[in-house]
Amino acid sequence: MEYIGSFIVGIILLYLVVKLLSWPIKVLYKLIVNGVLGAVLLFVVNLIGSQIGISIAINAWSALIAGFFGIPGVIFLVIFKMYL
Repeated sequence: MEYIGSFIVGIILLYLVVKLLSWPIKVLYKLIVNGVLGAVLLFVVNLIGSQIGISIAINAWSALIAGFFGIPGVIFLVIFKMYL
C-alpha cells in the first residue's frame, strides 16, 4: 500500500508543478492520465508477473518512471528487469 501513496504524492506534485508553470490543460491532462495508467499497469505487472517470475520493485525511481512516462515507462521497467 506504500506505493499507492507514492503515486498519489507524485501526481499531486506533478499537478502543482504544472499549475505553477501554467502549461496548457491538454498537457496537464496527458501527464495525469500517464501517471494513473502507469500506476495501474505497474500494479498489474506485479500481480500477474509474480506468477511467472517477473516483479518490479516499487520504489521512488520506478514510481517516478511509471508515473511520468505511463505505459511506455512500465514497459521499459519490465524490459530492464528482464535483462538485469
